[in-house]
Amino acid sequence: MSAHTESRFAAEVYGQRVERAVQLIRDAHLDALLITPGPDLRYLIGSAAQSFERLTCLVITSDKATPSVVIPKLEVSGLQESAVDELGLRVLDWVDGVDPYQLVRSALHIGSRVAVADSMPALHLVPLAHSFSGLPVSATPVLRELRMIKDDAEIAALRRAGAAIDRVHARMGEFLRVGRTEAEVGKDITDAIVAEGHTEAAFVIVGSGPNGANPHHEVSERRIEAGDVVVIDIGGPVEPGYYSDSTRTYVLGEPDPEIAARCAELERAQAAAVAAVRPGVRAEAVDAAAREPLEAAGFGPAFVHRTGHGIGLSVHEEPYIVAGNDLELRPGMAFSIEPGIYFPGEWGARIEDIVVVTEDGCVAMNERPHGLTVLPADR
Repeated sequence: MSAHTESRFAAEVYGQRVERAVQLIRDAHLDALLITPGPDLRYLIGSAAQSFERLTCLVITSDKATPSVVIPKLEVSGLQESAVDELGLRVLDWVDGVDPYQLVRSALHIGSRVAVADSMPALHLVPLAHSFSGLPVSATPVLRELRMIKDDAEIAALRRAGAAIDRVHARMGEFLRVGRTEAEVGKDITDAIVAEGHTEAAFVIVGSGPNGANPHHEVSERRIEAGDVVVIDIGGPVEPGYYSDSTRTYVLGEPDPEIAARCAELERAQAAAVAAVRPGVRAEAVDAAAREPLEAAGFGPAFVHRTGHGIGLSVHEEPYIVAGNDLELRPGMAFSIEPGIYFPGEWGARIEDIVVVTEDGCVAMNERPHGLTVLPADR
């Protein structure tokens, strides 16, 4: 197994993103974009800086001036792993006693129309707003357009993430055994997620028997029994920060024929949704494609969540594959296709792949079998 260990892409990738951000700021009739630490900052300059009580903020203006990074002096060394130096960005460092919000203000023109990232903490948003002549607006229209279409480097990272989580699912026979608790299985899976190339395990769901009917169950001390249907939903980031997310459903011993039949309907629904993905199709149509086969089979009420969510530097991001979203799909969009059926007090099942929209359809980042996987109950 080979692991990609670089913490960021080449500098030119970020340079292109910043240039695109400037154009989108202008298109939105804004003057500046302010980004504090989080996925948006990592997307734009490759910095994995964290948000603290001291302000760190990237300032990009529409006049094509050199972007600035306002940052505490004691945090400057952390920029070395980013693309700041190679991009030639201005670093405006500050020490305690200096007003960093005025440093941000100094990088802007009087009367600037400013957009801020949704994730900016109120700790910084409120004093920044006091520094401007008008209230800032949400940068969501700009950032959504930037991050929603994955470039080649991002797609390659998602492919590495998908292959890594597939390797964990391929080992499920090692972990899922009758008599073990969900927590014990979850610990092994967590270790395997890191061993197979992720930097950490972001989430591990082991939903056995009736716990599988809760889509957001994590793990418990319930012991796995013969005949249990088990939902395994797992994922984590690979460098430089892109997430995997894949769900498969297992059964310990030969399944009840009715359970097998219901899972086969779910497999058909997931395949129908994947087949519906192509440029120009609306996100809501993909959701409908997953829902219609289950409704026809009488399991519509058992499908209780949206069909999918975007993925990249965040586990959940745009676009959302849900009823009412009339967004047209475009090449480069990446999202999950994960219909599920849930029978409270009994069992549940879910199948999830990450797909990327291509010019004529989509390509899946996951390659493990989709059907109900039977594991021996007598090991």
